[in-house]
Amino acid sequence: MARFIVRSIVSTIITMLLVSITLFVLLEVGSGDITLKILGVFSTEEQRESYRKQLGLDRPAWQRYVDWLVGTDWQVSKLLDYPLVIVTNQQTGEPEWWLSVGDQFMRFKMVEGDLVGVTRQPDGSAKEIPFEINWEEGAEGQEIYWGVDINNNAVRWVRGGGETVYIRTKTGFSEVKDGPVEFIPLRKGLLRGDPGWSLQTGRPVIQTLLPRVRNTLILAGVAFLVVMPLALFFGILAGINEGKTLDRVISITSLGATATPEFVTGIFLILILGIWLKVVPAVAVFLTPNAIFENPQLLVLPVLTLTAVELGYVVRMTRASMVEVMGSPYIRTAIIKGMPLGRVVIRHAIRNALMAPITIIMLHVNWLIGGVVVVEVIFGYPGLGKYIYDAGVFGDYNAVEAAAMLTVLIAIVTRLLGDLIYTFLNPRIRYA
Repeated sequence: MARFIVRSIVSTIITMLLVSITLFVLLEVGSGDITLKILGVFSTEEQRESYRKQLGLDRPAWQRYVDWLVGTDWQVSKLLDYPLVIVTNQQTGEPEWWLSVGDQFMRFKMVEGDLVGVTRQPDGSAKEIPFEINWEEGAEGQEIYWGVDINNNAVRWVRGGGETVYIRTKTGFSEVKDGPVEFIPLRKGLLRGDPGWSLQTGRPVIQTLLPRVRNTLILAGVAFLVVMPLALFFGILAGINEGKTLDRVISITSLGATATPEFVTGIFLILILGIWLKVVPAVAVFLTPNAIFENPQLLVLPVLTLTAVELGYVVRMTRASMVEVMGSPYIRTAIIKGMPLGRVVIRHAIRNALMAPITIIMLHVNWLIGGVVVVEVIFGYPGLGKYIYDAGVFGDYNAVEAAAMLTVLIAIVTRLLGDLIYTFLNPRIRYA
């Protein structure tokens, strides 16, 4: 068993690495000009080119992949005069990159052609102060300085030879003369829990992703607790009543529920329960981050939709497995010997009948976690599925890759759990 677990961990690492490379290549080829989506169609080519540099998109593709995977701080630290530190902003709650200069944290910005320091105040605000810059001679005889700007980038300034940089602000663009000539976005890398900044929201991906994961885990967990006991119960009930009226009713109903697409079921439930009867909210409007706890009714329609789609499939798998087990010689022998049918089913049939459905159930955990895009979009539910959909449409590759890698990890872990549960149900199976 230990060797099996070790092999599973190694295969997990290889799988996630291959998936990350594939995702990066697909997003690199198919996302188009991301700066056009961020800045809008009225931006100029000069503004977009400047923004590409600020995002680090002028670096080679292989370098950007390595930066995303293992981070850039270890590369940049060799270029800086002071140690890099991460400090949480008390006002926004988000991490920021600063230089530790003596007993204070400092960044730099260009003001009217002069490089000045920006210190962090105890309340999280910033204050400009004069600072003696230690300019160094570059390879071409220019005076250069590597520092950290106010946008979490390591940047290289050239004294008297900077470029015109267009800084995006809430009101438009700010044109900065003598700006940096090179940008390296600072990040710790996915392997250290930092997949970078979201291009769509301008916030750290981890800050925007985790609340969505929590919402989806709650939705998927509630749906799982509703679907699986019902599916197993009706599947077993249909299996022990093979060919009877009850079996026909359960089989036809489950087949109809499975054949109906999620968007049809969801819209039907919205019309009936949300608009006509008005017994539950028609859409999941989150006015606060904890709206799901303040108003649990927001879960009713999404859970019912997931239940309708998932219930039928698991029921049919459980029924087929139960019918096969009930026709086994040892089950017929037990019944002929006079053992009560209920005892035969509970003590002998169910355990063996669950071995096939358990694999399907664990695979459907993956679907509930990462494949509820349609359900979440229909109801406006702010979960992981809708997060991936919105990020994919926008071309936010940092967000898409982080969310996709999380779903891959969940899929692999649930598969491993399914294998372990399978050995518990059937002690004859052993993994070398």
